[in-house]
Amino acid sequence: MSPRGLFVPLVTPFGPTGAVDVAALEKLAGDVLDNGADGLVALGTTGEPATLDAVERRAVITACARVAAGRPLLVGVGGNNTRAGVDALRDLAGVPGVTAALVPVPPYTRPSAAGVAAHFTQLAAASSLPLLVYNVPHRTGLAVDGATLRELATIPGVVGMKQATAALDADTVVLLADPPPDFVVLAGDDVMAGPLLALGAAGGILASAHVATDRWAAMVGAWRRGDALAARAAAAPLAALAAALFAEPNPSVIKGVLHAQGRIPTADVRLPLLPATPAAVEAALARIP
Repeated sequence: MSPRGLFVPLVTPFGPTGAVDVAALEKLAGDVLDNGADGLVALGTTGEPATLDAVERRAVITACARVAAGRPLLVGVGGNNTRAGVDALRDLAGVPGVTAALVPVPPYTRPSAAGVAAHFTQLAAASSLPLLVYNVPHRTGLAVDGATLRELATIPGVVGMKQATAALDADTVVLLADPPPDFVVLAGDDVMAGPLLALGAAGGILASAHVATDRWAAMVGAWRRGDALAARAAAAPLAALAAALFAEPNPSVIKGVLHAQGRIPTADVRLPLLPATPAAVEAALARIP
């Protein structure tokens, strides 16, 4: 499984009573696939998985698998407890339709580089699903250096990574200049997606692509086929849209926009998140190309 192209990490819609609205989730998943997304991500950060119970998480995965219908479905799994991660991956392997697990670098604990490598080695050895490393330093509190990123790429069963750095650092540039064989790098910070794709990223896991999915798909496709002029023209307005969609804690603004568009029943998020302010939603709506 070598994930390439545009993946949308889906929000989890909540209905008027606060319950997960599975029908709205399925419709949203179908919409983004119909408009050019290559695959889906369930239970990524944008899906608020920390606020869902086990029954809700399984319902989200099952709904996404039903809509994906053989297209790639990545599922977010992980934390800072390696043993619990092993158990979660073994459970996930029994869910039909899941093609890979998206696993963050252990947050909060801040292990050493050797500890990060040992963590992923143990997870990969226990998992029948391929793993993608989710490197997101501003959430985990741990910046993984270039040498460790390359070491992770050598672990059997680790097939790629979501690189979500908020700036284009030297380690990312060097990694994309000479990527490990059969290892894909996907852009994970929406504002920085264009630059990473320009350097050779194989695609992106981009929450902003809930909105104007076709434009995001066209931008990703243009970079992948080497049409730099078209890609640059597409990337500039999308970077501005992404900045507006992330102006308040994710996914509050995205949910506000989707609700304003009539695509989800409420703009609700679960505490400790709060709904987006009307001003942030209006600013994001104004940035849609």
